[in-house]
Amino acid sequence: MKTGKTCDKSKFRNFAISCAALLAGCASAPPDPVRVEIPVFTPCVKVVPQRPAYEFDQLTPAATDGEIVLALARDWPRGRKYEVELETVIAGCILPVEKAER
Repeated sequence: MKTGKTCDKSKFRNFAISCAALLAGCASAPPDPVRVEIPVFTPCVKVVPQRPAYEFDQLTPAATDGEIVLALARDWPRGRKYEVELETVIAGCILPVEKAER
């Protein structure tokens, strides 16, 4: 037949072991933080150049050949300027290794 004292000793022993285990976990220092660098996508194009309003696009279908040629001649410098702006923006996206290959 078991007495109440035996039961109390085992409960006390279990309680003491649990407390010791909990305190042992608190006694150790927390691990140092570890810095982990993860690549994150960021767009390389900050500002997209405004597409010029080409005179050729505004011509009517009934425009003469002379008007078409003059509109194309006037649009040429605008197109070259826009092309240079786009190439400049794209050049910022190219990795240094790719730039060396060019």
